[in-house]
Amino acid sequence: MTAVTSPLGEDSVWRGLLRRPPAVGALIVLIAVVVLAAGADFLAPYVPSKLSIANRLQAPSALHLFGTDEFGRDVLSRTIWAGRISLAVGGAVVLVSALIGVTLGLMAGYFRRLDGPLSRLIDAMMAFPDILLAIALVAALGPSAFNVVLALGIVYAPRAARVVRASTLVIRELAYVEAAQALGVPTAVILTRHILRNLASPITVQGTFIFANAILAEAGLSFLGVGVSPDVPTWGTMIAMGRQFMDQAGWIMWFPGIAIVASVMSLQVLGDALRDLLDPRLARTT
Repeated sequence: MTAVTSPLGEDSVWRGLLRRPPAVGALIVLIAVVVLAAGADFLAPYVPSKLSIANRLQAPSALHLFGTDEFGRDVLSRTIWAGRISLAVGGAVVLVSALIGVTLGLMAGYFRRLDGPLSRLIDAMMAFPDILLAIALVAALGPSAFNVVLALGIVYAPRAARVVRASTLVIRELAYVEAAQALGVPTAVILTRHILRNLASPITVQGTFIFANAILAEAGLSFLGVGVSPDVPTWGTMIAMGRQFMDQAGWIMWFPGIAIVASVMSLQVLGDALRDLLDPRLARTT
């Protein structure tokens, strides 16, 4: 029953992570970012939308640790609040891409007649650069947080589908799946109980990479002006609005940029560690 699941138990996975200093550091950074974003109501020193023209473009100081922007708004508060939106968008993209990708991957891997057409569809979608396909979809749907999530979920779905398909091709040939088919177990039950439950490890690993890429892609779309509305503070919109003051007030861009780098790098490092611990074979094929 454990064709592609990790040979390690949950406790062993945690012990394995704790023995890897880079993974521990990444986990600490990620937890800190999530706690700050979740507790923005209490941890942000100022209201993020509060204007103070008299204090515009002030350098970092004891009063404003990250300085202020062109409207006198506290950059630290806006960075903390923007993290909530950016992380929410990234998490939603993971859910949408997993829903689409897992469905496509299961269908392609289990049903032989669908494998060819669906595999060609997956390959065709992966042939387009991620950011260009995302820009095209958002331009067609219109700029909004919902459309950004939908567009990025479609863009990254083939990555999940490819991993799920490869694992499903292996699992469907195993004895317990063939026995279930011979006993007349409904196909839906086989797909969910016997196959999908064994794909938790590769889906989890792929989800961390999609999360990191989604945060980066959302920032890129917002920077280009085709992402979330500029009225909504995200790390990408903060960088986009601060670029015109890059020479005289670079801190408007520095701190949200650092937040993006820290979040993306921590997710990538954590994903690498989980991949090696949960399924070493996946590390050689992805």
